[in-house]
Amino acid sequence: MRKNIFVLIILIVSLSSNGCAKLYEQENSAVNDHTYENGSGQESNRGEDEKEVHIIRADGEKNNGLIMANNKFSWNIFKKINEEDLKKEVFISPLSISTMLTMALNGAGSTTKEEMEKALNYEEMSLEEINRGYAWLINRIQNIDPKVTIEMADSIWARDGFQILPDYIERNRSFLSAEVCSLNFDLPEAADTINNWISQKTHNLIPKMINSPIHPDVMMYLINAIYFKGEWTTAFKAKNTSEREFHALDGKTDMVSMMMRSGKIEYYKNNEYKAVSLPYGDENTAMVVILPDQDINQFIDRMNNDKWEELLDGLKPVQNLNLQLPKFKLEYGIKELKGALSALGIREAFSDKADFTGIAENLYINKILHKAVVDVNEEGTEAAAVTVGEISTTSFTEPAAFIADRPFLFIITDRQEGNILFMGKKIYGDR
Repeated sequence: MRKNIFVLIILIVSLSSNGCAKLYEQENSAVNDHTYENGSGQESNRGEDEKEVHIIRADGEKNNGLIMANNKFSWNIFKKINEEDLKKEVFISPLSISTMLTMALNGAGSTTKEEMEKALNYEEMSLEEINRGYAWLINRIQNIDPKVTIEMADSIWARDGFQILPDYIERNRSFLSAEVCSLNFDLPEAADTINNWISQKTHNLIPKMINSPIHPDVMMYLINAIYFKGEWTTAFKAKNTSEREFHALDGKTDMVSMMMRSGKIEYYKNNEYKAVSLPYGDENTAMVVILPDQDINQFIDRMNNDKWEELLDGLKPVQNLNLQLPKFKLEYGIKELKGALSALGIREAFSDKADFTGIAENLYINKILHKAVVDVNEEGTEAAAVTVGEISTTSFTEPAAFIADRPFLFIITDRQEGNILFMGKKIYGDR
């Protein structure tokens, strides 16, 4: 099946028995300037064992249509996930999810591609426009504010020996800065190798997403990681934080550590909710906090991108606003997204009818996993999220194997004429 597919991932000397052979994509940088933690927890120098591959970085281009599409998808996916977890706290990174799906979209065809484009609101854009938009977007958010840290990382992990079309890898490397790694998934340490990458990209906030052993049908992982750390432009004073009541969804009264400050704060109010915008750093990023007047789940169900834009337009500075916000930590996931994405119309990609022939033959998305964490305190906010797409085969043939671990016959023969010289039967081990 795969013998006619061009080989992309070149196997080189591995970093360790559980390391990966990597096609390194950093342009004009020394490979040995970069280190990673291998599956044994040892920090290894890539330059010693890996071959650097220089590529021409694709130009990014601002795409307002892509920004709008991602915002619409953000509300759509959040609402679908919330429907599944009405009585749970929810925290996701829609951008992480849409970025991982865009990596898969680069290899999708026919109706699989059409379903994904519709769910992601990409229907009016070419794949080239989408990719160039992402190249611009990734660069934008990672350099948005010198006082705020935002990091995005994409990676493609392929089973050792699995052959992927070069064009697919090159698009994801060029536009989405994806790292590409060939790894022996059969080794018990393989999952640790991938998890170590995730842990590093999220600054150890998310240490694990992949369980061992990796199923033999899994051919690839597509992974996006995003990390955020920002200090409030105007911090809360810890001395003003005190224990206060919080009226929970289930009607019970909980106690929280309530942060408090007053002053000039952007504020908006209408007949459904009130909202504030709390900026970080040089005010290029902010946390918008929305306080619905009625049931929060009903409010989320009614919310959409048009109302979001109305909110942003309505925010105006208010003097001497009394602000009280709980300090909190929230961890959500690992959440399986197949149900929510299927509800948005992505169905074929999860079935044996999937068309990902732009990657290789006979592939489908087996599962999409998402995890996000956030810590909000007096100084600011730290958050991270990871989205993992597990790509499996619909018709993978295991390599031929002959394991003589039960009784067998053995025959010594004249190969040229076929004469049997000796025959025997072995039915016991060493005794």
